This record gives sequence, C-alpha cells and structure tokens, in this order.
Amino acid sequence: MGETWTSAECAEFWGVKTPTFLGYVSRGQAPAPLDGTDGRRRLWDADEVRAFPRPGAGHSRAGAGPEAEALLDEMRAAAAAGDRERQRDLLADGRRRGLEISTMADALGVSRRTAHTWLAR
Repeated sequence: MGETWTSAECAEFWGVKTPTFLGYVSRGQAPAPLDGTDGRRRLWDADEVRAFPRPGAGHSRAGAGPEAEALLDEMRAAAAAGDRERQRDLLADGRRRGLEISTMADALGVSRRTAHTWLAR
C-alpha cells in the first residue's frame, strides 16, 4: 500500500475544512476511505485523493472554457430530447473533465441529488 492520509490531511490538500471533506465523501464527491483503519481514524489513498477532481466552489477551473460550454450545450440538448441514457453519459464525461455538479445538473434539467445518484451508479 502506498501513502495514506487522514481526513484532516485530505481536507488540507483540497483546501477545505475536515467536515467539508467528509461531506464530499458522504455524497460520493471524494474517494471512499480505504478498508481498515488506523485505530479509530479512517484513511485514504493519497494518490487517489490527489487525482480525484475536487468539487465545489474554488475547485480547479480546468473544466471551464469552450470545450466545457460545448459539453453543457450537449447536456441541454439531451435534456430537451428526454434522452436519459445520453444525459447520464454526458454527466459522467463532465465529471471526468472536472465540471461542477450544480452546473451540469442545471444543464441536464435535473436536481443535484439526481446527478449525484446517477454518478454513484
């Protein structure tokens, strides 16, 4: 096993408070903790946390720009057509590109909760 971090270390890396990071974990917006614990603390794979796209305000804006706008336009078109399968595929693509869940949910015409549910599948 490689380097492991506590929730506090993960939160520090992402620039958020520990409860915020744990909230992301509970909503599937951050990597799940590793199986097993260090005493009572849960641990995360540091490489997985580094690679996971951080959600929320202040996250990396790498997903912004013309390509992101084109993807959001595709999402709007899929929503207008009622093509749920296409919507789910586009949502997964947007997540890989680091787009914010709330922005994608708006473009898809669904709630953030629905978007999170689709991503968890």
